[in-house]
Amino acid sequence: MITAAQLRAARALLGIDQKTLAEMAGVSLPTIQRMEASEGNVRGVVDTLTKVIEALDAAGVELIGENAPSTGSGRGVRLKEASVARGVDN
Repeated sequence: MITAAQLRAARALLGIDQKTLAEMAGVSLPTIQRMEASEGNVRGVVDTLTKVIEALDAAGVELIGENAPSTGSGRGVRLKEASVARGVDN
């Protein structure tokens, strides 16, 4: 699964706008906009999600699942638990 926040962050790392990602993935701009406006995990047609993830992968972005190790060797950024990231005490 990919979250809307991961999708926005991936675009930011690549320095591309929504239109460029849509073109790279072969999907429509409104599709990317809907995905990025989602709450939590992005929902949509599996084929469309696959196209977007493959486009990001081809551009050099590694999407890391929750509690999953990174397989890459480059620099990266990983979000801590949501409550820690927002500065909320447990």
